[in-house]
Amino acid sequence: MKYLKAIALLLVFLTISMILTSLWIDFKARGKTYDSVEQIPKNKVGLVLGTIKSLGNGQTNLYYTYRINAAVALFEAGKIEFILISGDNGSTEYDEPSEFKNDLIKKGIPEERIFLDYAGFRTLDSVVRAKEIFGQNSITIISQQFHNERAIYLAQNYGINAVAYNAKDVNSHYGLKTRLREYLARANASLDVVFDTEPKFLGDKIEIK
Repeated sequence: MKYLKAIALLLVFLTISMILTSLWIDFKARGKTYDSVEQIPKNKVGLVLGTIKSLGNGQTNLYYTYRINAAVALFEAGKIEFILISGDNGSTEYDEPSEFKNDLIKKGIPEERIFLDYAGFRTLDSVVRAKEIFGQNSITIISQQFHNERAIYLAQNYGINAVAYNAKDVNSHYGLKTRLREYLARANASLDVVFDTEPKFLGDKIEIK
């Protein structure tokens, strides 16, 4: 019985810690995320955070679709000049950046305005590599708001001046699992900040000029 109480107390402590961490990340990102194309400041590069295109049931992932649309809207409004797509390319069968690139080209984005980061295995990797590999100290992050807030929190720790454009979100039922995972992702991001975690890979510079 004593052990059960200890476990219960530990779970309560962890839950409260994750909630407080999430609120802190919300606070740190306040005033840095935008819903309006007209109001967001201009940056040379928009960083699209990758995600899988197709779900297990064969349907297109709405997070993916809405990020594509957000990047196109910013580019067409002149709020970004280049699009940097950062995602997972862990195997020959799984290539997030190339899928984004192909669909952006279909939407009318010139190929020469698109850069790919194949080593964006985590949000931290994507954000830090935008600076260390692609030479950007100021970026516009493109994802859903909950993801943008975490990315901005990380960018602040690594000396990157970041704002974010909030792509359309999904309904609460569709995104329930993702939102629950976000609490864990934010806790992990806070540990990354504490321990000053570096990306899994760096490599040769590909500066966007």
